[in-house]
Amino acid sequence: MQPLLPGSQAEWAIETRGLRKVYGDRVALEDLSITVGHGEVFGFLGPNGAGKTTAVKILVGLIRPTAGTGWVLGRPLGDYRARRQIGYLPELFRFHDWLTGEELLDLHGQLYGLSRAERRRRIPEVLELVGLTEAARRRVRTYSKGMQQRIGIAQALLAEPRLVILDEPTSALDPLGRRDVRDLIRRLRSQGITVFLNSHLLSEVEAVCDRIAIVNRGRVVALGPMTTLLAGDLTVEFRLGSLPDGTLDALAQLVQVEELRPDPRPTIIARAPDEETIARAVDLLVESGIPVYGVIPERNSLEDLFVRLVNDESLESR
Repeated sequence: MQPLLPGSQAEWAIETRGLRKVYGDRVALEDLSITVGHGEVFGFLGPNGAGKTTAVKILVGLIRPTAGTGWVLGRPLGDYRARRQIGYLPELFRFHDWLTGEELLDLHGQLYGLSRAERRRRIPEVLELVGLTEAARRRVRTYSKGMQQRIGIAQALLAEPRLVILDEPTSALDPLGRRDVRDLIRRLRSQGITVFLNSHLLSEVEAVCDRIAIVNRGRVVALGPMTTLLAGDLTVEFRLGSLPDGTLDALAQLVQVEELRPDPRPTIIARAPDEETIARAVDLLVESGIPVYGVIPERNSLEDLFVRLVNDESLESR
C-alpha cells in the first residue's frame, strides 16, 4: 500500500498518473492521467473497448493497475478509507431480486457499515430521491428495468458518499427518467459531491458535465472543460436564391467551404471561426446581389467532437 502523500493529492477528488493495465498480451489501459475536482461533474467517455470499465474498476479498488499511481479523495488507490466514501453504480449490476426495495437498501446499508438509526433515516430519503417510495415494499423482481436502475442509484447514494461513480446510469430509463437523473446529478453537485459519470448518451453528458475526458484505445485523447473543448469553429449553412460564378471562390476567402447542395435552392455548408466572420460573409453575399434566404450557424456538439477524435485515432493507428 502506498503511503498517503501530502500536497496536491488532497486538492483533487481523483488524480491518476500514468495508469496502465495489461491482461496477458492485451493492453486495456495505457498512460491514463486525469484530475477530477471536488464537487465537479466529470464525464468519462469512449467507444466500447476503450478502457473505461477498467479505469473505473481501478478507481473503486476492484483491480490493481499494472503500473502508474493514483489517489481518490486524497488517499492511494484501493485505500479502504476512501472506498467507504464512494457510491458506485456499475453498468451491469445484479441485485437480490427476492428482497423488497427497502430490504435491499437495508442490506447495502449494513455492508456500508451504517447503524440501524442511520439506515432508518437514509432509506426513505433515497427512495424518495429516486421516485420509488410507493414501490419500497415490492420485491425487486417485480421492478421494471427503469425501476431497477433507480434502486441502483439509491444504493449508490445511501451512505452519503463524497464521490459518486455512475456507469451508464440512464441506460434503462425513459426520457422523463433521464431528466430526473440529470436533475439529481445537478443537485449532488450543488451539495459539493463529486460525480464521475460514464455514459454513451452524449447529450446527457453535454447537459450536466463540467469537464470531460475522452479515451480511445486506453489513452486520453481529449481532456478539459466542456466549454473549451466545444469552442471550435462554427458550422454555418447559407441558404441562397442563386449562385453566380465566382461565389464559392469569394466565400472561400472568409470561410472554409465544405459542401454545396444545389437543390431545391443553392445551399452552402461552411466552417467559420466566429460569428463576426459569418456576418462579413453575409455582407459579401448581399453586396454581390445574391439573395440570402437564411443563415444558420451551429456550434460543434459533443457528438461531433467525439466522432472526430475517435475516427482520427483509428486512422492514425492504421
